[in-house]
Amino acid sequence: MSHLFIFGMGYSASYLATRLRAQGWQVRGTGRSGDMDFADSASVHAALADATHILSSVPPDRSTGLDPVLTQYIDILRASPARWIGYLSSTGVYGDAGGAWVDETSIVGTGRRNARTEADLVWQALDTRVRVLRLPGIYGPGRSALDRVRDRSAKRIAMPGQVFSRVHVEDIAGGVIAAFDGPAGVYNLADDLPCSQNRVIEAACRLLGAPLPALQTLEEANLSPMALGFYAENRRVANGKAKRLLGWQPAYPDYEAGLAAILRGGG
Repeated sequence: MSHLFIFGMGYSASYLATRLRAQGWQVRGTGRSGDMDFADSASVHAALADATHILSSVPPDRSTGLDPVLTQYIDILRASPARWIGYLSSTGVYGDAGGAWVDETSIVGTGRRNARTEADLVWQALDTRVRVLRLPGIYGPGRSALDRVRDRSAKRIAMPGQVFSRVHVEDIAGGVIAAFDGPAGVYNLADDLPCSQNRVIEAACRLLGAPLPALQTLEEANLSPMALGFYAENRRVANGKAKRLLGWQPAYPDYEAGLAAILRGGG
């Protein structure tokens, strides 16, 4: 039986776990939906020794800037008999590209996510079994523009030329599974249509029959520091490598398809 161990079984990794369990996999892990305590090193070591596949979706610690998995378990990861190791990184490592396209050959480490970049690079160098999967903005049931329109927290920001990439949570699961049999390396998992956040909000309003939020300046929107950082960078994320080498195709190639599916499912 194939056995996946997940460090950080949160929103995205839980979708992967559900899909694999339906296929007969054993899935264990740490995190909100996991069955193990990250700090219980003896139990984690034992589970890793049985794992055929290992995935980390744990970001660097905000206070220390260090990757907790690498800090505590790097030696056991290197010694693990698992045939596959994966890391869910972020396309934030590319920094601001002024709206241009970025791919896996683009420079990293020029943006605000220096700790994430460092972790990304260490995971790449860890072992020849490693696949690093870089993710843009994640959305899905319970975590989409539909929810923000419903609770009236959705905003439209007047920033002409500002674009973002995104990926549906189910397509992350599909990308990880595709990477099980693909060559080691770095891959972007993003949909096919980078666009402004305003277009996504407008689509959600149409689907829900809700009025559009007023168009605001960045200053008027009174965004959190995290959201301001989101708007400080402007790029389009290319997904061609994952399509070519992994055979991955997003089930939701654009925000319209993704939002419509969420709505049909009751999300």
